[in-house]
Amino acid sequence: MLDQATRFVRYPAYRRRTRPSTRTHSRVAVMTLFLLLGSVMGSWAGRIPSVRGQIGLTDPQWGLIILASPVGTVITLMVVARIIPRTGARRLALPGAIAVLAVVPVTATTDKVWALTLALLAQGMSSALLSTPMNTLAVEVERRYRRPIMSSFHACFSLGQLAGGLLGVLAASAGIAPALQLTVTNTMLAGALAATVRWLPDDRPAAPARHRVGARGTGFPTEGATNSGSGGGTGLRSLTPQLVLLAGMALLTSINEGAAVQWSAQYGAVTLAAGAGVGALTFSCFSVAMTTSRLFGDRIVNQLGRARFLRYSALLSAGGMAAGLLVGTTASAFVAFAMLGAGSACIVPTVMGLAGNQPGIPAGRGVAAVSFGQWPAYLIGPPIIGAVAGLVGLRSALGVLVIAALAIAALAGRIREPGQAAS
Repeated sequence: MLDQATRFVRYPAYRRRTRPSTRTHSRVAVMTLFLLLGSVMGSWAGRIPSVRGQIGLTDPQWGLIILASPVGTVITLMVVARIIPRTGARRLALPGAIAVLAVVPVTATTDKVWALTLALLAQGMSSALLSTPMNTLAVEVERRYRRPIMSSFHACFSLGQLAGGLLGVLAASAGIAPALQLTVTNTMLAGALAATVRWLPDDRPAAPARHRVGARGTGFPTEGATNSGSGGGTGLRSLTPQLVLLAGMALLTSINEGAAVQWSAQYGAVTLAAGAGVGALTFSCFSVAMTTSRLFGDRIVNQLGRARFLRYSALLSAGGMAAGLLVGTTASAFVAFAMLGAGSACIVPTVMGLAGNQPGIPAGRGVAAVSFGQWPAYLIGPPIIGAVAGLVGLRSALGVLVIAALAIAALAGRIREPGQAAS
């Protein structure tokens, strides 16, 4: 890995075109997008019980209605995957961010089932319109730094989600209406977006992309090469074996993350008969470990390389979860979900970085392919655990997470860094 001084000597164009102040501003602007989406989603999650109460929905009814959100997500992902190489990510990220800020407070005002269903559909569409472009812009900023920094962006999402959820809980406890709280929160976020939007990277497509390796082992293109705009194949021709592999790893990781969100508290509170407080703490161990890992993950990726980092992260998840389930105590549950969070946290960011730097494929299309492969996890993950738990109990059913993590470790052995020759 080249040190900073070597980069400046070897790549004079890099020194001229990516001054520290410019790239730092770009990083702050893209981090703001991640923080924005995380904060809005966290605030919304904290106010779901209040919105449900406005309409009087039962659990089965809510379970059906919330399917509108992933439906909206997949529709938008299919559109974004086709148009982002022609428009660039910036042109999609801005309307996506505005839509997210506008749609969620409107969702909180609904008092009819049909209106809530349409609002949730719009929520899924707006979040997908923002998430793929903002990850593509993160790839562009990472390329300017010429070292892995993707996890820091996802850490902003996690921090925003935690802060938004806490604000939602505090507002609910104070009796503040969901629509009012979300409007105030989103207005402040809109101010942050307005203050940083001019710093977003301009990735409008120009000439067809050429992906060249700047230095052996870095996996980043040399200055002047771009991979975010036009170029590369279209449609199914862009779906290379490496992208399929990366999408599969993102799917498995997201299954584990979704299962932890849905089942960790249940495992601590009911399966271990430790009570609701312990259940909540079990999930908190997962959440805090995930956020902390994302804050420091880039440094480890930079030392190990992305392929080895993915393998070791998955093994950490599998080993920690397996040991915790075998011991079967409250303390071991805390450790198990903490290790699952620490190991899973940086897998998707790392996979996104790899997808955005695939040779001959626009960054936006690579990121969209991984996002498209990832989204079913939120539909199938929790039900799979529930179905298996109905047969063998939740403790044994959580072994699915161990199997998924081991599968990720195995797949990581087939990852090739961009520019690395096929073996």
